[in-house]
Amino acid sequence: MRKNRLIASFQLPLLTPLLAGILGLGWPVSAAANPARNRNEVLVVPTFHCLSLYWSPAGGGPQRKVSVKFRETGQAQWREGLPLRYHPIKSPECKADYRGTLVNLTPGTTYEIVLALDGTNERAECKAATWNETFPVQSTIRVSDRNTTLAVTRSGKPGAYVLYDGAGCTIDTGNREDVGIAVRASYVILRGFTIRHVREHGIRIFSGHHIVIENCDISQWGSEDENGFGKNCQACVFSNNRDLHAVVIQRCKFHHPAWDSNSWAEKHGKSTHPAGPQTVVFWESEGNHVFRYNECWSDKDHYYNDIMGAGYNGSYRGFPGADSDIYCNYLANAWDDGIEAEGGVQNVRIWNNYIERVLIPIANAAVSIGPLYVWRNVSGASCSPPGSSWNMTHGPFMKMGYAGGEHWMTGHMYVFNNTIFQVNNNGAGGLGGGSRIIKHCITRNNILHVRSEDRYSIAVHRNHTDNDFDYDLVSGAFPQGHERHGIKGIPRYAAGAGFDPRTRTGMFQLAPGSKGVDAAAVIPNFCEPINGNPPDCGAHERGSGRMQFGVQARFIPSTRRKPAGKNRPWQK
Repeated sequence: MRKNRLIASFQLPLLTPLLAGILGLGWPVSAAANPARNRNEVLVVPTFHCLSLYWSPAGGGPQRKVSVKFRETGQAQWREGLPLRYHPIKSPECKADYRGTLVNLTPGTTYEIVLALDGTNERAECKAATWNETFPVQSTIRVSDRNTTLAVTRSGKPGAYVLYDGAGCTIDTGNREDVGIAVRASYVILRGFTIRHVREHGIRIFSGHHIVIENCDISQWGSEDENGFGKNCQACVFSNNRDLHAVVIQRCKFHHPAWDSNSWAEKHGKSTHPAGPQTVVFWESEGNHVFRYNECWSDKDHYYNDIMGAGYNGSYRGFPGADSDIYCNYLANAWDDGIEAEGGVQNVRIWNNYIERVLIPIANAAVSIGPLYVWRNVSGASCSPPGSSWNMTHGPFMKMGYAGGEHWMTGHMYVFNNTIFQVNNNGAGGLGGGSRIIKHCITRNNILHVRSEDRYSIAVHRNHTDNDFDYDLVSGAFPQGHERHGIKGIPRYAAGAGFDPRTRTGMFQLAPGSKGVDAAAVIPNFCEPINGNPPDCGAHERGSGRMQFGVQARFIPSTRRKPAGKNRPWQK
């Protein structure tokens, strides 16, 4: 029996994984950056609630999965993780043959992990810690109101961040400066700034890593182009630095850009593809970012292109970068995508977001490395602004398909327990619309309620490859041979269901007796029974509190209690 040692992704190799996790120092190391690493060693990349796992054991192959067990250090009971699938990609960006994630973890906590290659004696044991939510501050720079760009150039170090305190500070340049804050530093916290009236970006990160942006309010950014719309990809937070990693954007309000994006019915130059302002744009970054508890919205005359995204979609990097999390955000008002997770999308996790008034809530065309995990998100209304000449109600909940060629569709995707919430029949469409190609995708426990029965809950295409659609509540059509345990019908919700725009909370629980109640498959680490009760389909489990999104939200992982008596395994 072979035991493999942990290779943790920390900047200072002499730090123990525990200390690095406590200090919030995790950052990604690509296979290209560390070619001498033994392929049998385990790479673990942490965030607050997740641990990315990478392993290339001898003897791996497409017929063998890697089983995962984990527990908090000091606990007696081992828990089961989602198995890792063999899926090498011929790119230096691919970090291992087997890739996967532990989710729903507790911040600042050390976990013991055991990986085992099915049918062999190959085994790896390691420990790793999630990030702590408290970033230690060594020094503080207080900033007062100003009308010029703030240059952030003083770096901290591991365990000793420099806090730029912008509480009560407004940076308003009167459109005389390109950016509100220019960052060329690492281990810094930007807290409490109000930024408005800049020509390009609210905050631009030119260089650096381990950057925390929190409690900021950014509006009225960007410039007009020659077509009368906002210039493309000008953002609240922008970077085109490929080395950028470990950026946390949390509890921020991004709203009302200075200019509008074009709709699909309006030309922007020679194209009708929307182009214009966005909130977060990171071009081809290294990754390991967390975007959480933010509110991004606008009005009918100032729509976004995408809300969060960048490029390149046909690539092995793209947005948001490997080992990144997007959760508990409120996102609204875009002509195209709410979240554009496209490109490599290697161990990217998207969960517990509420997305409305967009064409496509979550874009994933294409996923070239994967895996991509999308679970417990809620899609609300997708209607166009009043008076618009373009009807957005046909957009799918997830884009699927490809950009730059079908050959980029090589990564795995997991889509669990999401809810398409129909609001007066103007909600999103199903997965991939009616006819987009879907490859390497497993769905479980989703409520795929589309506007009418003659539409598609899951797209149908002859080029579908390596998919497994099952245990979903579907109201429309789906590919033949799938949904063997699925349920056909329309959900009924508990009294008072819907989204409250005032509190940014929502109630999306199923009513007693509705189709989908107690009908979900148990998915290790993602959808497990609570107090012995079988889980429900959809994003909101009965008996839990209101779902929270935006600056007042807090994600509390559900805890598995004693198992239910009639569990439905997620796969045979």
